Amino acid sequence: MAFVRSLLGAKKILGAATSKRATTAAPKGFLAVYVGESQKKRYVVPVSYLSQPSFQALLIKSEEEFGFDHPMGGLTIPCPEDTFINVTSQLQ
Repeated sequence: MAFVRSLLGAKKILGAATSKRATTAAPKGFLAVYVGESQKKRYVVPVSYLSQPSFQALLIKSEEEFGFDHPMGGLTIPCPEDTFINVTSQLQ
């Protein structure tokens, strides 16, 4: 049960975007990332995550797959959404 609560809390903190918000800029101190393998979902995360080793591992995976050409127009992280939520929920 604690695991489910932590996942729900992570989704709230991460700010899974609705389709309406997906077209707006991320607030100051946050950045938008697109997560998923086939269908991408937009998340808004704190820039402080950039200094975390586990988040950096996701960025390295992104660099290996996309280089600097991100087809979504923003940073794309090619991992399952569950993996992303699991990693970022441990950063809180």
